[in-house]
Amino acid sequence: MTILVTGGAGYIGSHMVLELRDAGESVVVLDNLSTGFRWAVPDDVPLIVGDVGDMDLVCRIAKEWNVEAIIHFAGSIIVPESVSNPLKYYQNNTGNSRNLIEAAVRSGIDKFIFSSTAAVYGMPEENPVSETATLRPMSPYGTSKMMTEFMLADVARAHDFNYVALRYFNVAGADPDGRTGQSTPQATHLIKVACETALGMRPYMQVFGTDYPTPDGTCIRDFIHVKDLARAHMKALAHLRSGGASEIFNCGYSRGASVLEVVEAVKRASGANFDVRMTARRPGDPAAIVAASAKIREALGWQPEYDDLDVIVAQAFAWERHLVGLREAS
Repeated sequence: MTILVTGGAGYIGSHMVLELRDAGESVVVLDNLSTGFRWAVPDDVPLIVGDVGDMDLVCRIAKEWNVEAIIHFAGSIIVPESVSNPLKYYQNNTGNSRNLIEAAVRSGIDKFIFSSTAAVYGMPEENPVSETATLRPMSPYGTSKMMTEFMLADVARAHDFNYVALRYFNVAGADPDGRTGQSTPQATHLIKVACETALGMRPYMQVFGTDYPTPDGTCIRDFIHVKDLARAHMKALAHLRSGGASEIFNCGYSRGASVLEVVEAVKRASGANFDVRMTARRPGDPAAIVAASAKIREALGWQPEYDDLDVIVAQAFAWERHLVGLREAS
């Protein structure tokens, strides 16, 4: 039996492929390479280049590879872009997910793990925010993911089909063995931007808002190491394999770090005192959003191993330095 990983050539997906492969699982990747990289998929893992919304293709893959479960990462993730181009997000994240779910049902695949997001919560009324909090997404990105969660719940009620939706908080870091990391050009992730600035790839970085009701006035986010996140997916897969019911879990550490704390961590890791410029708030940024993570810890037995901002940042910086070396050598 094989696990189909959609978006397995991307940042989080490539870490998932390595986690599955390291555990001795059979894996096949479906990715259109719009933001992913062929090199991010190990040579011994089959890569099919195509769209997750292509139901006939997914059904063929399911039959050829005897697919047991789908772990679905493929989608668009840039919040400001979703505001300016909402139809792209409703197509890539909602429409394609709908087709993928139908292909799973048609193919008799009854285990599905979905890459959701803390953006479904919008601006939470209290922190840490639990899975039972009211969903108030503030962007088409968040809404597109919420709609897919709704579809999964409806399909699970109507068919022999169980799912786990994992609501990610701020994913960061890189593979501790240096095999993969965040490689997308012009990525907007805070830690990546800070690392690129430390390496001289950006002349400066901006901090959006210094007047939030937080200890240092900057936004607070719950940063989760990408390897801990991949292991949460492994726990979710074990849950579904054992006959577990459909569930939704937050993926975070239940504590946050401010933007300025992240900047200082990058300065420590890099030894560079780079230019940081303060500017106005961006519309729609919550002052703080931190995961309540008791549910996944108790239900799945998930225990993070990399819950340390300096470790996360050091590994992210090492990956950025590796990418610079690759560019200089090419």
